[in-house]
Amino acid sequence: MRYEEKILQELEDWEHSFYKTPGLLENASKKVGNKINSIVPAKVQNTITGTVKVIVRTTLFGAEYTPKRTVESSLTLEQADDLARQVISLYQKIATAEGAGTGAGGILFSAVDFPALIAIKMKMLFELAHVYGYSTKTFSERIFILTLFQLTYSENKKRRQILIQIRDWNKEKIQWSSDSEYYKELNWENFQKEYRDAIDFRKMLQMVPGIGAVAGAWANYSIVEELGKFAINSFRTRRLSDNANSSTAWL
Repeated sequence: MRYEEKILQELEDWEHSFYKTPGLLENASKKVGNKINSIVPAKVQNTITGTVKVIVRTTLFGAEYTPKRTVESSLTLEQADDLARQVISLYQKIATAEGAGTGAGGILFSAVDFPALIAIKMKMLFELAHVYGYSTKTFSERIFILTLFQLTYSENKKRRQILIQIRDWNKEKIQWSSDSEYYKELNWENFQKEYRDAIDFRKMLQMVPGIGAVAGAWANYSIVEELGKFAINSFRTRRLSDNANSSTAWL
C-alpha cells in the first residue's frame, strides 16, 4: 500500500471521530468548565480573555513564534510526518517540564502556566507549518494555524465545519492575504471558552496539593500530544489536497 493511501485511511478514521458521541472525559471536562465559568469572577475571566487576545495578536502580527527552521519544501509527505513527530516529541518534553514546575507551585503558578502553555503550542504549530512546506511569514498561514488550533479545541459539530475550510484552504486563504479583519471579528469569549473547556479537567488536577507536579506534567504532555495529532492530520489534508490540485492542473 502506498503511503498516501495509508494516510487517506487514517484521515478518514480521524474525521469519522468527529461524528461520535462525546465520551466520559469530554463530558466531565465540559461540566468542570461550566462550573468554573459560573464561579470565576468576571474580572478574572476578562484577564484570561485578554491573555488569549495577546497570544492571538502575536500569532498574527508578531515575529516571536517564527521558527529558525527553514521551510522544508522538498520533503515527501512521509518524510514530513516523521520529522513532525520529532518536533512534537520535543515540544512535549518542554511542556511536560513547564507543567511539572508550575504544578509544584499550586494555584498561584497555575495562572502562569496558562499563557506559557499556549505559547509553547503556538511555537510548535509554527515549526510544524515549516516542516510541511508552508511559510509562516505568509499571513494566511498564520490564520491557518489559528484555524487548526480552533479545530482541536472545538466541539465535534464545529470541528466538522472547520474541517471543510481546511480541506479547501487554497480558496479559503484568498480572503486572508494581509487584512487584520480576522482579529477584529473573532469572538474572543467563545474562543477562550472552547479552549478552556477542552483542557480544564486535566488542568484542574494540577492545582491539587501533593500531586500538582505530576498532574501538571501529565496534563501538558497529553494536551500537546492532542494538538500535535490534529496538526499533523490538518497539514496532511492540505498536502494531499495540494497534490490533487497539482495533478488536475496537468490534465
